[in-house]
Amino acid sequence: MKVLAAQQPIPVHIISGFLGAGKTTLLKYLLSQKPEQEVWAVLMNEFGQIGVDQQLLPQDQGYAVKELLGGCLCCSSQLPMQIALSRLLSETKPDRLFIEPTGLGHPGQLLEQLTEPHWQSHLKMQALVTVVDGSRLHDRDWTHQNLYADQLKVANIVVISHADLMTETDHAALTELKAEYQPYAQHWLMIENGQLDIEHIKQDYQGTPRQIQPLLKQQRQVLGEVPAIVHQLPYHYVESAQGYQVAGWKLPKRWQFDFYDLLDLLCEQQDWLRIKGIFNTNQGWKSFNFNPDQFNYQSAEEGIDNRVEVIYQTSRDWLEFETALMQCRIDQEK
Repeated sequence: MKVLAAQQPIPVHIISGFLGAGKTTLLKYLLSQKPEQEVWAVLMNEFGQIGVDQQLLPQDQGYAVKELLGGCLCCSSQLPMQIALSRLLSETKPDRLFIEPTGLGHPGQLLEQLTEPHWQSHLKMQALVTVVDGSRLHDRDWTHQNLYADQLKVANIVVISHADLMTETDHAALTELKAEYQPYAQHWLMIENGQLDIEHIKQDYQGTPRQIQPLLKQQRQVLGEVPAIVHQLPYHYVESAQGYQVAGWKLPKRWQFDFYDLLDLLCEQQDWLRIKGIFNTNQGWKSFNFNPDQFNYQSAEEGIDNRVEVIYQTSRDWLEFETALMQCRIDQEK
């Protein structure tokens, strides 16, 4: 797709967050800080077919707001998002762009799209922001959803909204949350009524060094140990931050796993700090959330793929784990 050439890359802020976290309130306050001589643009994504949030934003001159309705721009076909974004850039020529994905979105996938080579000369990605409702941190049914975790893990900046409504239980839960996500090297901010100085999020996106590669068995048998950059499933990745190593696998949704074999494999692992995953099993979709004190698993909503992440404080050879994981598959296409 041909994209309008820009004299210099446009700063782009992704403002993500789960349903009701306060993304639009925060966005309104950020827009209120626009310098008079600049044009700012907003691309909003509503999961439904009737957009509401657009009507809540300023309609004054100097703002350009475009909605993309029906589904999630993060995980549906890239084409509607690319068309909408290209038109927004060509028609408004903004000095700064904000993107607000639906609360049901996966901002990590959106970030992968916007850092593809054909966007790099046009867009200058800023630190990815995830908004979390501080007054709901006590609700474990809310905070332990897989989508909630996905949005937190990709955040460079976590904004805790409704700080004035937080209880002692919420503050205790926040302390636990910060400790849990320490390996992701995030910056945490507390706000009330959506009020955040835009200078706090004017930071270039600093992606964690991530080696996205074919499955380890494929690398060693086919590629002769030479890493290759891949974007299709299945793949394996490793990233390191603050002395931790995170290894993960994303596998096609159609792959099915034996639940008890998978549970045995995860329980047999040793010396890890965290294991999280979601799988299509012969017992239905299951999520796994293990820490050294608790081995939690439960039924889950249908995922967009099978995935698992394991956090260690030391590096290890992951081929043995991957081989055992593949042996848990029970579908016909092995």
